[in-house]
Amino acid sequence: QLVESGGGSVQTGGSLRLSCDASGYPGTFRCMGWFRQDPGKVRQAVAAIYADSGATYYADSVKGRFAISRDNTKNTTYLQMNSLKPDDTARYSCSAVETCTGNPLYAQMYGYWGQGTQVTVS
Repeated sequence: QLVESGGGSVQTGGSLRLSCDASGYPGTFRCMGWFRQDPGKVRQAVAAIYADSGATYYADSVKGRFAISRDNTKNTTYLQMNSLKPDDTARYSCSAVETCTGNPLYAQMYGYWGQGTQVTVS
């Protein structure tokens, strides 16, 4: 029910825009997030957004470089990634939950996950 797109390979300093399409879900997600994980490493929170208020939250490692946004009419969440670094290389997954409870950067809060899209920065 969550379909990511927009990943790819880019050089250091480049940009990518990820999309997470939740239009197949019959209800409403109040909280959406992006997480990333490299094989053998712990999953990291990247960013989150509250659909109603538009409030956004970011991991320290991406503040000032990444921007999360949401188009409620399309039920789609975006992650604009600028000034990419090799350390940003990972599989990026979007997440969603109907009701926002707790810290939106905690993976445990989310009940729905996409398959992920690979981002490689060289």
